[in-house]
Amino acid sequence: MRIALLEDEHEQAQHVQSILSERGHHCDSFPTGQSFLSAVLHRSYDLLILDWQIPDMTGIDVLENVRAQLNWPIPVVFLTQRDSESDIVRALDAGADDYLAKPAREAELVARINALARRTNPDNEKELLTYGPFEINTQQRSILLHGQALTLTDKDFDLTLFLFQNQGRLLTREMLLERVWGLARDINTRTVDTHMSRLRRRLGLNPENGFRIKTIYQRGYRLEAMKANESADPIATADHA
Repeated sequence: MRIALLEDEHEQAQHVQSILSERGHHCDSFPTGQSFLSAVLHRSYDLLILDWQIPDMTGIDVLENVRAQLNWPIPVVFLTQRDSESDIVRALDAGADDYLAKPAREAELVARINALARRTNPDNEKELLTYGPFEINTQQRSILLHGQALTLTDKDFDLTLFLFQNQGRLLTREMLLERVWGLARDINTRTVDTHMSRLRRRLGLNPENGFRIKTIYQRGYRLEAMKANESADPIATADHA
């Protein structure tokens, strides 16, 4: 998983990063709330770890910003020295999924992160996925629409699977290049736009089939469920926020 860590103490940040990297996770560390929020809103992360006491704002402030600005329920873990019952309740009420006291115990931290990943991404372990009229077989790498096989390239399949597994989540072009193509963020993003335009047609994304790929102005794309009476305009550019 890709994990973002909010921790202003350098040695503590390095310790957590070392624990996670040894277990195969990638962890970026940020010392301030502003730098953390900027990264989380524009990059690709699967889980967030927050400290409570940081220089420019509280961890609770950061959490509330994340929940207000991200439109998908990214799992959030607090890792902090504050361990009173009232603090734990406040963090959980604000939208945290788990709460751990420092210093982090290696096995427990990793176990809790892995448990959250399984709970929030149950489709990742399934062979057969169903989304409305779409049926995706992850082992055979095939997609059926109303029982009929779709003709897709390998990259089309990877992109479609990632879109459906992240339904409702804003996916930046850089994020898609990184996750689907395995390319660095500074690569030209026109290849994403080209594939997305073709995928709209090949998947038959329209009200009758229940989904659309919505273009989010200057940011990226989002796969959305649709009602039968909604417009299927494929180049909608609303959601400037």
